[in-house]
Amino acid sequence: MNDDIEIIPIKDRFRSFLPVVIDVETGGFDKENDALLEIAAVFLRMDEKGEFTRDRTYSWHLEPFEGANLDPKSLEVNGIVLDSPFRQEVAVNEHKAYADFFKVVRKEVKMNMCTRAVLVGHNAHFDLGFLNAGADRVGHKSNPFHQFSVFDTVSLGALAYGQTVLARIAHAAKIPWDSSQAHSAAYDAERTADIFCKILNMWQSYDNSVGFMFGSDKE
Repeated sequence: MNDDIEIIPIKDRFRSFLPVVIDVETGGFDKENDALLEIAAVFLRMDEKGEFTRDRTYSWHLEPFEGANLDPKSLEVNGIVLDSPFRQEVAVNEHKAYADFFKVVRKEVKMNMCTRAVLVGHNAHFDLGFLNAGADRVGHKSNPFHQFSVFDTVSLGALAYGQTVLARIAHAAKIPWDSSQAHSAAYDAERTADIFCKILNMWQSYDNSVGFMFGSDKE
């Protein structure tokens, strides 16, 4: 894929922040002690009308860090089989995963003329907590994500559709949902991105109808 394509930079839409949709799958709920097992990142594109679409998805399968806890109940929910042939072939350690992950995020930030990425997620502070804890474990000094600000589709879904569960928001938004694929990081991140884009575009259409556009100095 050609990474040198011309795009419309997102720099003016969110105060120089670049929204990056993230989902993680873990071995529990404790960001300090439970394993981080999958990371998925979805990048978005904005057109000349200010409308958003899902673009590319990157995902990483991670080996549990040394001494990590693995709650069987969490593994049952996300369906991760640690000793499966697939994971044994593709899983990498946290150092490798974070180096590749942050590299592609920083490139996307630069392409969009932004200053920092901001995490978009469903129950986003959960994902951000695990993301930041993993970055701390590997000693990564150039985390491109804002350390505490997020865009959360729980709140956006409640606002737009009166729903807070990801599958129910997708159903209300008429976005296809496959329960058999849910709880993989890549699938959940892509559906979260679709929901985020749809709600942004609904708002953009409303703004246009009343004569307002982001970045405008008009009162």
